[in-house]
Amino acid sequence: MQTAKLFANGRSQAVRLPAEFRFEGNEVFIRRDPLTGNVILSSHAGWTSWDEFLAQRNLAAVPADFLADRQQPPVQARDWPQQQGKTHAKA
Repeated sequence: MQTAKLFANGRSQAVRLPAEFRFEGNEVFIRRDPLTGNVILSSHAGWTSWDEFLAQRNLAAVPADFLADRQQPPVQARDWPQQQGKTHAKA
């Protein structure tokens, strides 16, 4: 894992990234992972809604048979013992 140098830039903190991690443009998106607390820099904002995610997914090269029905054996009938005090409605 590589590291990057931190330095002060006026009253702000800045990060000097190695050349192979350089971003295009003048801005990056920043967020903090709520689980780990890690700061994440990204060249795009990410998805803000399911509609945006699905629109992006439609641009991806997904095989035509992705999530196609599979040939599966029929569901087995089972005779489960009744638990005392519990009843199950039969469909």
